Amino acid sequence: MARFVKDQISSKGKSPGSLVFIGKRKVEDATIKVIDYTQDRLIETTPPSIAQVVGFNETESVSWIDITGLHNTELIGEIGKSYGIHPLILEDILNTGQRPKLEELDGYLFIIVKMMRIDKSDQMMHSEQLSMVIGNNYIFTFQERPGDTFDPVRERLKNPNTRIRRSPSDYLAYALLDTIVDNYLILIEQLGEQIEDVENEILENPGKEVLAKMNGHIRELNYLRKSIRPAKDAFLQLGRLEFNFIHEATSPFIRDLNDHITQAVEAMDTYGEMLHDFLEIHSTNVGNRLNEIMKFLTIFSAIFIPLNLLAAIYGTNFRYIPELGLRYGYFIFLGVILFIGVFMIFVFKRKKWL
Repeated sequence: MARFVKDQISSKGKSPGSLVFIGKRKVEDATIKVIDYTQDRLIETTPPSIAQVVGFNETESVSWIDITGLHNTELIGEIGKSYGIHPLILEDILNTGQRPKLEELDGYLFIIVKMMRIDKSDQMMHSEQLSMVIGNNYIFTFQERPGDTFDPVRERLKNPNTRIRRSPSDYLAYALLDTIVDNYLILIEQLGEQIEDVENEILENPGKEVLAKMNGHIRELNYLRKSIRPAKDAFLQLGRLEFNFIHEATSPFIRDLNDHITQAVEAMDTYGEMLHDFLEIHSTNVGNRLNEIMKFLTIFSAIFIPLNLLAAIYGTNFRYIPELGLRYGYFIFLGVILFIGVFMIFVFKRKKWL
């Protein structure tokens, strides 16, 4: 399946709001994990159905409901009915090829971002869509597969003395998004180290291998840009919202989140410019090597042109050529050729052409 565009055939001709999963099934069964907490208590549970989750929404605690596996359209539909989530939002959740975005609806916010990782099998960037529905005292996260991206947030939740335990759901949303952005920065740093190593290879061995590396880095950088740049726009929009459950105390953290993702975008742009410069350097080096080869061949030809002329003259089939009768004519001819060759080499070296 293409990385830049997901297969849209399954949704062709469907009415808007139809619950159709678009993407690759990455887990066998969908799972529900709930972390319900206040500053004084924390409950972790894995309910078998969404019906057992609804009760958490009726308390004063904050509930984080993590859904892993998006192929179960019935489960997603039940969540939509239980929490009043618009069918078009459910459709976007099931479409793993959605562009990162933020939408403000009646009673909740909807955010789509991409979680990035490097696959060890092919050393290429791969993305996983994360959809978030943020309500007054709950957050839904919809993931394609289980992972360890949010483990630092889970560890912080276990400590009752952390800010996240005494803050409302908007701070939990910030913590989750900040973890994703931190992962962006780590991946960009890793890719940046590989890009910087290419510079020395260009100067030492500007061959096909280094060109293939540069093209690979450009491809992966473009893939990162496709996911991170739209997320920056969504986070900027989040900072401007005046929604009733985005509290003033969380605003500085949202601004800090914007700073981090801006840093990520600027780093990508910098590495993109570096790769563009490297391509120009590579092209210049290849051109210089070609010029050196042409220069050598030209000088080689220039030396032998007058020698070939002399050889052609004395190789003609005229019966009477005066020099042919000389006793030492052959050695004189060799001497003249040698002199001309040495003289031309001397001239070329004097002019620093050799």
